[in-house]
Amino acid sequence: MADISTTLAALSEDTRRAILTLLRAGSKTAGEIAAEFSQSKPTISHHLKVLEEAGLVRSERRGTFVVYTLQSNVIEDLAQAILELSAEGRRKRKSKATP
Repeated sequence: MADISTTLAALSEDTRRAILTLLRAGSKTAGEIAAEFSQSKPTISHHLKVLEEAGLVRSERRGTFVVYTLQSNVIEDLAQAILELSAEGRRKRKSKATP
């Protein structure tokens, strides 16, 4: 998994979250993904690159197509890390409150 900052930065943009939602239904080619958006193909390609660098999607060349697949395990790892941070924060607050 990429570092948490890279992953959160990738998730901070609406279009990238929409791409991830689209890929929840299954793998899609870059063209199929781009067809779902009003943005230019180069812009969607940039978003896909950011998502791939963050480890949120993986790409595979199949002939002349590039197919993107959601890496849900990365999202699960991020959710686990956030839960652990939250639990740690609760423990710290609780220990400060206890005399």
